Order: sequence, then C-alpha cells, then structure tokens
Amino acid sequence: MRAAGARCGRGPLTAAGVLDGFGAALIGDWHRAAHAAVKAVALFLTAAVAFRLAERRTMGEFAPFDWVAAVAVGAIVGRTATATDASWLTGSAALLSLLAAHAAITRLRFTPFLGRLVDPPLRVLIRDGRVDLRNLRYCGLTEADLAAVLRRHGHHGPAGIHLAIFESRGVISVLPRPQAEPPP
Repeated sequence: MRAAGARCGRGPLTAAGVLDGFGAALIGDWHRAAHAAVKAVALFLTAAVAFRLAERRTMGEFAPFDWVAAVAVGAIVGRTATATDASWLTGSAALLSLLAAHAAITRLRFTPFLGRLVDPPLRVLIRDGRVDLRNLRYCGLTEADLAAVLRRHGHHGPAGIHLAIFESRGVISVLPRPQAEPPP
C-alpha cells in the first residue's frame, strides 16, 4: 500500500513540488531556449535571403498558391526552431525546397493548362448595372459585400457600373460607365 500523500513513484505531493513543476513548465531548460533562439534567427536569415533571391510579389498581389507557400514557410520556421529533433539544416532544406517548388509553379503558370489550375478565373459580378447573383455566390460574396466594395470605390450602387470583376487575386475591380461627352 502507498503511504498517504505519496504519488506513484514520485514521492509526496507538496506545494514546493507543484511550484517546481510550474516553473519547469513555464521556464524550462534555458539551454534548449537558447538553442531554439539561435535556430529561429538562423532560419529567419535563411528565409530572408531566399525570399530576397526569389521573385518579388507583393502581398496584395498574392495568388492562393502564394498564401499556401507563405503559411508553409512560417510553419517550417516555427516548427524547426522549437523542435529538439530538427536541425537548422533540416529546416533550411525544407524551406529551400518549398521556395523552389513555389518558383517553379510561378513560372509554369504561364502554360495554359497549369495557369487554369493555379489561378482561378475572373468572374464578372456586375455588367452594365446588373448584378450577376450566380457569380456573386460562386465567389462567396453577399450583396452586402459587393455594396461595401462599391462604396469604397465611391459608388452608391450597381446602376452606374459598367463592369465589376472578381479578379483571380481576390480583389474586385470596379469600372464605371463612361460619362457621355456633352455636345459642343
């Protein structure tokens, strides 16, 4: 039989023991923390150099596959920096392989077949003042979403719009109807 207050093979449960457990959980081993910090900085510098050598694409121009690559890069850097079983070299190899695949897809988008797979097609949301509800739903937008975009572009509604296009990058371009020139 166990003695009162004893835990399975760990001795009695005391306030000091509980505090030591919390301290270890919160602070941990400072050697591992320093190791993770060095790996995080090394991976950040590796990613910064790799992105510097890669093609320039702005955040506003990201296609869906760009977002996937950005999230995956963050996951690799975060996981490798804190994992005790993953080295900087392992993380860098995964990071550089991912960026090479991204660069290849970026270039292969110029072929018609892969371009259609990677970049979603343009969707006309408004044509000559008429809202296309089917395309609006297909894009996952409500009429309230479209109205908000029109207001941001300085329009009160679809009546004065020649075309509103849901671009492959997820932004909506709004082209107003051309103003009729006054007679001379």
